[in-house]
Amino acid sequence: MNLITSNMKRIILIIFLLPLMTWGQNALEIITKSDDKLKGKSARIETTITIVRPSYTREMTMVSWSLGRDYSMTYLISPKRDAGSTFLNRQKEVWSYTPSIERIIKLPPSMMTQNWMGTDFTNDDLVKQSSMIADYNHKLIGKETIEGYSCHKIEMIPKEDAAVVWGKVIIWIDEKEYMQMKVEFYDEDGYLINTLLGKKPKEFDGKMLPSVMEMIPADKPGNKTIMTQNSMKFNIVIDESFFTTRKMKTVTVND
Repeated sequence: MNLITSNMKRIILIIFLLPLMTWGQNALEIITKSDDKLKGKSARIETTITIVRPSYTREMTMVSWSLGRDYSMTYLISPKRDAGSTFLNRQKEVWSYTPSIERIIKLPPSMMTQNWMGTDFTNDDLVKQSSMIADYNHKLIGKETIEGYSCHKIEMIPKEDAAVVWGKVIIWIDEKEYMQMKVEFYDEDGYLINTLLGKKPKEFDGKMLPSVMEMIPADKPGNKTIMTQNSMKFNIVIDESFFTTRKMKTVTVND
């Protein structure tokens, strides 16, 4: 009788803890699958960015290359005054190149919070210095429907030793395709700073992904930045030698 009672207690305990164990494991797994899908082993992406302000609208185009989570390069195609400007992320180090002054500078971590090229995206958002996988602890906190897609809702809290921009991130990832449909960015005091919305999913090189991403600042009514993906190619042939400061001066849209 004691044996049965002991076994029953053990089963009840396992049943009680299993959802918590599963959620803790699934949160990181979901984030990893979503991140892997967006980046692939390597990728080449052409993008149009539209900066919307109450009194004007400005547009720029760019192409970016990436290799895994450690290497990326972004090259501005237009407008003419910014054409050739290049940004490089190589194993947590970030550089920018301005062709008009032929100067390459290394960006300090303090600059990651600044807006990128006058948009509502931060430098960190675009060059991805911080890692959604390595720099945060993840917790699945519920499910919600975003843009008609049933999504996992995951809270991301930075690890103590992580050099990240945000005090907290909440992300909604759809259950079927692992698309990032919504992201909220909070500061260290818990105030909402930016909201990123994924819209108009379509197939790119065999993957369903939002074709439009809108970044909306919480405290600037009428302001937003729209990122439209024109083309996305995954698993391209590219290696680490492409992602160098020397290449920043010679890279072209045809690479």
